Amino acid sequence: MASKPRSVDTRNVLILDHLNINHEKGRHDLVKAFYFDLLGMTPDPRKEENLEAGRKTLWANAGIHQFHLPESPTAQVFDGTITLAYASLGPLRARLSSLPAVLAASQFAIVNDDRLALAQDDYDGRLVLLDPWGNRFVLREDASAADPRGSQPGTLSECLGLVDLCVHVPPAAGALEALRRFYEDVLGCAVERCSEAELVLRCGATQTLSFRPREGGDPVRHEELEQVEEGLQANHGAHLSMYVADLPGAYARAEAAGALFVNQRFKRKAHTLAEAQEQCMFRVLDLVDPLVPEAGPVLRLEHEIRSCVRPDGKKYKSCPFDEIPEACAPRAC
Repeated sequence: MASKPRSVDTRNVLILDHLNINHEKGRHDLVKAFYFDLLGMTPDPRKEENLEAGRKTLWANAGIHQFHLPESPTAQVFDGTITLAYASLGPLRARLSSLPAVLAASQFAIVNDDRLALAQDDYDGRLVLLDPWGNRFVLREDASAADPRGSQPGTLSECLGLVDLCVHVPPAAGALEALRRFYEDVLGCAVERCSEAELVLRCGATQTLSFRPREGGDPVRHEELEQVEEGLQANHGAHLSMYVADLPGAYARAEAAGALFVNQRFKRKAHTLAEAQEQCMFRVLDLVDPLVPEAGPVLRLEHEIRSCVRPDGKKYKSCPFDEIPEACAPRAC
């Protein structure tokens, strides 16, 4: 596949809708204390009965974005950094002075608070927290970060949204340039900047997806694969969800690159383009260099690629936009 085909519209990726990471089974108390009571997200009404029951998956809404939080025997720690935006961090800092007691016995920590005059030049007034299992969150003030295109159901959250998801990658030469080609040439994502130190992709006016090498420690792994039966795998690792304007085009390019993946973990499966069109989604796992896909994955990180519209041209039920973006109209799946 030639790099940057002219047929690929690099405005194809419209939004990074949600991040899916497992929480520890039986610890809805920690999810509630951190995501809802502290961070000011709101429970999605479509999963609120699970919160009341104290079991199964929870969805935490943050403006137009979400966190999907399934149960697992052990919680996942995402290898990267999650950045959230607020109109003001004042209310959240006030809540830090009277934290829910349950957080004290977890891995929750305040890594940086600008009031403590720690690395203020680096953090620029941001607040850095670890969640109850060690996931790293950066919180910053930016009233302009709210995405005006829509919202998730239920009560409006104090958190304005997920403004950047930074993914760690192995420190291999050329890895970020190869990932740039995958996102640009296969998914049609706009590239904001790319260097040996950082790749930043634009996912709408108020949101980025970024990649940085992580030096030292264990090898970077975002997947947790299980062989269900011969030729069939379930991935229990973290995944992220994107809405695209041209789902059939992205599917065809992902298929040509050998990047398609069917996750047996979930009921909705797309083995063919027809099934992807019907379900308004497909998945990729192996992020390959489209110039040399036979070289294998640069990184394994599951993506759920969604369409805003159904085959009949109507809005897909889970799409968070108030209106179908114009870019989707000519390519309704």
